[in-house]
Amino acid sequence: MGKQITDYFLYRRRYILGYTTIGVLVLALLLLAGLFTPGGIRQAEMQSTVSSNTITLSPTFDPVSIVNIPYKILQRASLVLFGLSNFSIKLPSLILGALSVLGMLILFKTWFRRNVAVISMAIVITTSVFLFMSQDGTPSIVYLFWSIWLLVTATMVSRASRFLALWKVAFFGIVALSLYTPLSIYLILALIGAVILHPHLRYLVRRLSKTKLLLAAVCALVLLAPLIDALIREPSLTFTLLGIPSHMPNIWHNIVLLTKQYFDFATPSTSVIMTPIYSLGSIVLILLGVLRLFTTKYTARSYLISTWLILLTPAVILNPDFSSVSFVPIMLLMAMGVSTLIQNWYRLFPRNPYARVVGLIPLAILIGGMIASGFDRYVYGYLYDPNVAVNFSQDLTLVNTELRTDAGESTVLVVTSDEKPFYDVLALRHKMLTVQTVPPVSSPVVILTRNAYSLHLTNATPQTIVTDSRTENADRFYVYKTNTK
Repeated sequence: MGKQITDYFLYRRRYILGYTTIGVLVLALLLLAGLFTPGGIRQAEMQSTVSSNTITLSPTFDPVSIVNIPYKILQRASLVLFGLSNFSIKLPSLILGALSVLGMLILFKTWFRRNVAVISMAIVITTSVFLFMSQDGTPSIVYLFWSIWLLVTATMVSRASRFLALWKVAFFGIVALSLYTPLSIYLILALIGAVILHPHLRYLVRRLSKTKLLLAAVCALVLLAPLIDALIREPSLTFTLLGIPSHMPNIWHNIVLLTKQYFDFATPSTSVIMTPIYSLGSIVLILLGVLRLFTTKYTARSYLISTWLILLTPAVILNPDFSSVSFVPIMLLMAMGVSTLIQNWYRLFPRNPYARVVGLIPLAILIGGMIASGFDRYVYGYLYDPNVAVNFSQDLTLVNTELRTDAGESTVLVVTSDEKPFYDVLALRHKMLTVQTVPPVSSPVVILTRNAYSLHLTNATPQTIVTDSRTENADRFYVYKTNTK
């Protein structure tokens, strides 16, 4: 009798090879995103850096600063350890992105078959929106991180797995910390709603130890103490965390904007976030997932995703800039679409293993094309599209390079009042650097930013003009030296 397909080494090790490939891919993509693409920082990252550098939990802390404080603490630690650089600004997001991938892997393996988990993971981690959030030095990645790990810990608690007490504490701890992030409460409400509506989930909750749940809830309250204090002192923060804007926006305009973000393939736009957010192939899989959601609406998974999407929809319409908060439910719909696609093909050939394997070739081409196009779109879009690249500044890298050149020299960096808060963070890590808004009377080295030079024109001739080939206004810094080495 000849060999069966299941006898081949590659077939028997297919999942090990798949997970290894995903691990290598994640490492390569995160390093690429963190170090080279887009290679600069945007204005929102500078603002996040300033905000993170000024956080304090003293009795007189600013209540507004409590929003996203877990991320700000991570970013503050990165700045203290590594100084101010593009990499240190982005490092917290890179770490949370890698942990999100780990959470996705656990979640997909728990909710879906292993072949669906591997394929879905490969698609998700190469989408441009995931790669962008994983390197963006702002709290945008926490929407993804909290959502994934809330679902992972809730799943582990409901399945009475090993280390149940630890999973309970982790679940309530993540619930508490996620409440510092706007719109995170909607997933918690969706989990509560699913438990109330689904009989099996109600049964599982009734089986849990009430004493251990109470202890875990107490731990969560301890983590929530700063947030509760901030809400008492500044009640309007409640609206911020719920995603309710201070002024009612144009609803129709927001709906049109969101429609373009997801479905306008005819006239794609290029800004900080490239749209449409998902490729056409991904949209097809998501629509298959929606179909599966309606046909298997009796499952706990369907209850949760449906409730979550219903709660999120009004919030996203009111806040189109928070569309990344919908990434995880859409990711789950995509995985459901992959599952539907594979299952329907297997039903065509229930007994013929060769037909099943050969039939996967078109699917492999489809998935491979989606992975390659997602990666290609991210790299070339953020590096070479002039409408995208203009949003990312190389100035911090350039000035750090100049400071290393002038190491040991007393240096004055002249900036505008708008630039000063960010460069003050740089001065904290450089003892020989002073940042001010007017040129000094004398100093061994004086560096003027482009904006400051236009305000403080001087008759002196700069020794060096630091330029950036990726910027239309390429003259970024003017360097004056009273002595040379």
